[in-house]
Amino acid sequence: MSWYHLAGKDLISTKDWTKEELEIVLKVTEELKALYYAGVPHHTLKDKTFLMLFFNPSTRTRLSFETAMTQLGGHAQYITGADLRLSLEDKPGAGETVKDTAKVMSRYAHGIGIRLLEDKVSRWGEDTEILYKFAEFADIPVINMASNSWHPCQGLTDIYTIREKLASDLKGVRYTIMWAYSPWARSLGSVQEEMLVAARFGLEVVVAHPKGYELEPEALALAKRYAEGSGGKFEVTSDLDDALKGATIVFPRGWMSLRRYEIGKEAEIKNAEKFKDWKYTRQRQKELGKPGYLMHVMPIDRGHEADPEICDDPELSWMYDQAENRLHVQKAILSLTMGGRPS
Repeated sequence: MSWYHLAGKDLISTKDWTKEELEIVLKVTEELKALYYAGVPHHTLKDKTFLMLFFNPSTRTRLSFETAMTQLGGHAQYITGADLRLSLEDKPGAGETVKDTAKVMSRYAHGIGIRLLEDKVSRWGEDTEILYKFAEFADIPVINMASNSWHPCQGLTDIYTIREKLASDLKGVRYTIMWAYSPWARSLGSVQEEMLVAARFGLEVVVAHPKGYELEPEALALAKRYAEGSGGKFEVTSDLDDALKGATIVFPRGWMSLRRYEIGKEAEIKNAEKFKDWKYTRQRQKELGKPGYLMHVMPIDRGHEADPEICDDPELSWMYDQAENRLHVQKAILSLTMGGRPS
């Protein structure tokens, strides 16, 4: 495997990349972060353009990708779904097709990022289908900036952060990914990607959730297979306190059920209220965590998903380091997929 093989490669989910390819991203991240802190320019994408198509707004995703392209010597162009005549339905009269939009974007730029999830689609899996359709027709790399099922940039960011904080050998590190109450009804993308990457890199992954908040079967099967191959562990439980026992790291995050599009958003939010006791509290951290470092992709619902005291604990909370590392990891992803040379 040579680094230039990643030139032009799409990143819809880490499941589409080999472990070796993911390791290359982490290695390049380390080098680019070192250059950033040394004040050394690293214009790997000079005069190149990254088109960012946001159907859903974001804080960290937009800021980190725009800053990344600036630091790499290129330009990031922000586009909303409303800015285009694009139709996600391929039928006469609906609007410009995904195929035509992707082909034209390929003539103007060197990469496309797409953020599409939650209320911007009408059924489960529609967003993923559209992402892969863009990738099929675009002649430049397509990067998933968050979907209902996958969030590869976040997953890679978080394994980079864990290795930076602890060590490259993660055997025996217990990582508890827990459903936590929030009325926000968010996607599963970051949760599932987190689970896959952690299992692939040898952590002991525990997923805890109330009944009714199961993850996608494909993601669960992949996590189990990855854990078996890496020497890690993978388990799913509905016992929150048992899941937190001995946890090195805890990721408390609310996610919507797989029935969300059937029952509607209001019913989804109402159902979640049955489980308000599902949160990462200071008491649980002290009694069960070992030590229970807090990871969160943000925005975090303070007081619901986790106690503010944990969020603001400088010894336990890794949230802001994660947020910064999105910048460095995405610079590596962009440099590798939009730079180099085709194989």
